Amino acid sequence: MENKINKVIETLMALEIEYELHEHPPLPTIEEAVKYWKTMDATHCKNIFFRNHKGNRHYLVVIEHKQTLAIHDLEKRLKQGKLSFASPKRLHKYLGLEPGSVSPFGLINDTENHVHLFLDENLQSSEKISFHPNKNTASLILAFDDFLKYLESIGNSYEFIKLYD
Repeated sequence: MENKINKVIETLMALEIEYELHEHPPLPTIEEAVKYWKTMDATHCKNIFFRNHKGNRHYLVVIEHKQTLAIHDLEKRLKQGKLSFASPKRLHKYLGLEPGSVSPFGLINDTENHVHLFLDENLQSSEKISFHPNKNTASLILAFDDFLKYLESIGNSYEFIKLYD
């Protein structure tokens, strides 16, 4: 198992969080991942990394994988000004991740707690939630309450917001 995945597993074990790890071929897109998620009982997420127009603020937005996100609508809802997708260089700098492997577990690498996390409020009704463990060759499932425990432990700011009507 790779270092990136090991770091996530070690973090969860230190927090006494139970998880299921499902290994699979690299799945860089939601369309490819859905084929493997069919047998996994969890809410699977889409994770999008943005920057503001000045490039001094970065945001990770998490939504249920079936949802689509209009950036202009997102800008209005987040009230953070004009947003654009952050570059692979910024993704690596702030979350230590490569494109196709974005997830809230990347916040482990954000030692300065620079990235703010926006989560769709509908995710709160999930019993279990699933993300790549910082590498798109696996999916990790954990109880939603344990996901919140993880978020509290890492120290990044986060909030649940209404992203859809």
